[in-house]
Amino acid sequence: MSDPILVDARGHLCPVPSLRLQKAMHGLTPGARLTLLATDPMARIDVPYLMKDLGGAVVDVEETNGVLAITVETGAAPTD
Repeated sequence: MSDPILVDARGHLCPVPSLRLQKAMHGLTPGARLTLLATDPMARIDVPYLMKDLGGAVVDVEETNGVLAITVETGAAPTD
């Protein structure tokens, strides 16, 4: 498996980390992995909700020195 796509949203407050993650996910195939770096503790709450809405999943959450690294996997593209 290849390395996840890195989405750096450190220093930004809600909703920017989730919006950057969603934008980076656009057009990716199901099963693609991305890692969001965020310093806003709300990302720990917001990202799982975003992934549920988009049909994806959070696969790992780590925190080191106040930086969250949230790895997600894309699901099937939502139908409009």
